[in-house]
Amino acid sequence: MSIEHFQIQVSDEVLDDLKYRLEHIRWPDQLEGTDWQRGTEINYLKSLISYWKEKYDWRTQERELNRFSQFRCNVDGIDIHFVHEKGKGPNPIPIILTHGWPDSYLRYKKIIPLLTDPKSYGGSPEDSFDVIVPSLPGFGFSSKPKHSGMNNCHISDLWAKLMTEKLGYSKFAAAGGDIGSGVTRYMASNHPELLIGIHLTDIGIIRDLMTSQNNAGLSDEELNYKKTASEWISNEGGYMSIQSTKPQTLTYGLSDSPIGVAAWIIEKFREWSDCSGDLSKSFSEDELLTNIMIYWVTNTIGSSAHIYYENTHSLPPIGHIDVPTGLALFPADVLLPPKEWAMRNLNITRFTTMPRGGHFTAIEDPESLAEEIREFFRAYR
Repeated sequence: MSIEHFQIQVSDEVLDDLKYRLEHIRWPDQLEGTDWQRGTEINYLKSLISYWKEKYDWRTQERELNRFSQFRCNVDGIDIHFVHEKGKGPNPIPIILTHGWPDSYLRYKKIIPLLTDPKSYGGSPEDSFDVIVPSLPGFGFSSKPKHSGMNNCHISDLWAKLMTEKLGYSKFAAAGGDIGSGVTRYMASNHPELLIGIHLTDIGIIRDLMTSQNNAGLSDEELNYKKTASEWISNEGGYMSIQSTKPQTLTYGLSDSPIGVAAWIIEKFREWSDCSGDLSKSFSEDELLTNIMIYWVTNTIGSSAHIYYENTHSLPPIGHIDVPTGLALFPADVLLPPKEWAMRNLNITRFTTMPRGGHFTAIEDPESLAEEIREFFRAYR
């Protein structure tokens, strides 16, 4: 399969089916006196579903998304959907941005024009990028893996082939958060000769710190991270335990219920963002629902969950990252990594503690992240 232009075209039948399901919801109860501590709060979800039924317009969102230059091509048996927007400047750097879960390629919707056309947003055209934003295999409009083994490492190899063999770039930059951080780091480890540099907004759960029985030589920050991470996994990691062990069982319920998908995803956007418990401070209802719709109309909430199983059971170790690395940490993000660990294991050339933002900062505060990415890569042009 050569590179083909792609437009989102969800059938009326899919939208009519969704409308029927939203009109025939069987709501559960919620214990009196409980809020979000046991999961997605029912009154908020009822309000969001009401907006979904009465005001949300998928066709408007579809037209807006189709303004991007989108493509699909086959890489090693997987049809990869991606946005490819060319930079408006004298020497754009190609950069591949990788999303995570439970977001989608929409994580970078707002940041794309800020990177491709910085002059139009008060920046310099010298800082422009060619921006490539693929959908992970099993997410959105990319195809679903038919066999096991599609982990962060495998995806990094697909991305390397996408950028070089399909798009013709000999060297490029990469950035990502959540699963995207892992994929980006494996690209830097497995294909360092292709990378100009990488930029990360997190490092995920640092397994070697968590499993280490020897605390000798660890800094106070690293010891505190072990304690904090253990508590977070116990209190907030239920979704991860399920998706890492029995994702198929979860798939049946979520694939059949749009409010199930909404509840499963919305809780994470609230908990991981810099919204102080009020989702409206960081996201519009249209933004939240369009991300949910990407999962619903493609029936990928189940296939997306399987990457947790793959990363738990088949992911190889990763060595020291020698590629120049920028790390921007946002205060409301999940499990901020200890600086000492990052410095030992990655070639950190820019370490920034941002004044605000959370896990989804490319949506919450795209301007600050775009400026941080431009600043980091300025030294490698």
